[in-house]
Amino acid sequence: MSNNHTFVGAKIKGLRETKNLSIDEIAERSGLTVDQINSIENDVNLPSLGPLIKIARALGVRLGTFMDDNDALGPVVCRAADRDNNKSISFSNGATDARKHMEYHPLAQQKAGRHMEPFVIDIHPDEAPEFQLSAHEGEEFIFVMQGEVEIVYGKDTYTLKEGDSIFYDSIVNHHVHGAPGKSAKILAVVYIPF
Repeated sequence: MSNNHTFVGAKIKGLRETKNLSIDEIAERSGLTVDQINSIENDVNLPSLGPLIKIARALGVRLGTFMDDNDALGPVVCRAADRDNNKSISFSNGATDARKHMEYHPLAQQKAGRHMEPFVIDIHPDEAPEFQLSAHEGEEFIFVMQGEVEIVYGKDTYTLKEGDSIFYDSIVNHHVHGAPGKSAKILAVVYIPF
C-alpha cells in the first residue's frame, strides 16, 4: 500500500475560493450541509465518492479536476509500476465512522476533457461495515480483480468475487465495500454526465 496519499480537501477549497463561492453556496448547490463541506475541505472526514461528485457539479468541474495535475490531449498510458508509485486518493466509502476504507488509484488523471473516471481501488477489510448509501448522476462499472466485494444497490445486495463485474445506474442509492472481513482490488469506471 502506498503512503503517498492525496486528500482532496485543499483542492476543493482552492477551487471554491477561485470561483468566489462561499461554503454556504456550495452546500446549497450540492445538497450537502455546511458542516460536511467544512470537514471535507479541512480533511477532517474523508468523503465518499457521492459527496465529491455533488461538490464537483456544484463547482462546475469534472470529478477528475480534484485529482488532475496537468492535462494531455492525446492518449494517456498508465503503467502498473507507475500507478503503484503515484499518489492515491483516499476516500471513506461512506462509512458512518468516516475511516479510510478505499484507496483510489486514478488511471487517467492527465487526460483532458474526459467523461469517465477510471480507477483501480484497494478496498480494506472491515468485519461489520456500517455505511450510508449514496446516489449521483451517471453510471458505474466495477470489475473485481482480487478478493470479494458487496454492492448494495437499492434494496438488493450483490456479492462479487474475482472475475465478476457489475454495471449500474448510479442515480439509484448504492454502496460498494469489501465483503465482511475481506479485502479486494477492483477496477471501477465512473461516468458522470457534465
